[in-house]
Amino acid sequence: MLVLLAGIFVVHIATVIMLFVSTIANVWLVSQFGNVSEGLWKSCKDGFCNDSLPYIQDDALKSVQAFMILSIIFSVISLVVFVFQLFTMEKGNRFILSGATMLVCWLCIMIGGSVYTNYYANNSNSTFWGQQSHHGYCFILTWICFCFSFITGVVYLVLRKK
Repeated sequence: MLVLLAGIFVVHIATVIMLFVSTIANVWLVSQFGNVSEGLWKSCKDGFCNDSLPYIQDDALKSVQAFMILSIIFSVISLVVFVFQLFTMEKGNRFILSGATMLVCWLCIMIGGSVYTNYYANNSNSTFWGQQSHHGYCFILTWICFCFSFITGVVYLVLRKK
């Protein structure tokens, strides 16, 4: 049981770190040659970044930004609640509050990732800055966090304190 608790704790911390990286870094869409990338916040070309995203006024991008920030907040809250419940909860009880909070994080990742996929990633075979583009590592990390947060949330709901 202790190994399961430690394992799920490590997966949860990894999810929080990957959510931070995927939200902060500007590598959601990358040119074929790697010298141009765009993220949620900035556009970078040849190592120099600026705020001039071609879709900066788009409401869809603002919703992706908001949901990714919410997912980080709920993931950190869930981690804190889990540690709190681990030391204060009576034996035999379930980690329902931390599991529910992690599933809200999962929902925020799903909405943010889905909106980005629908509005921006579907056009990844098109050109931007005159070059072919593909998904960056932040886009992939977001969907990995989507899976990890669902698994963590479900395990928290099923897990009992022994």
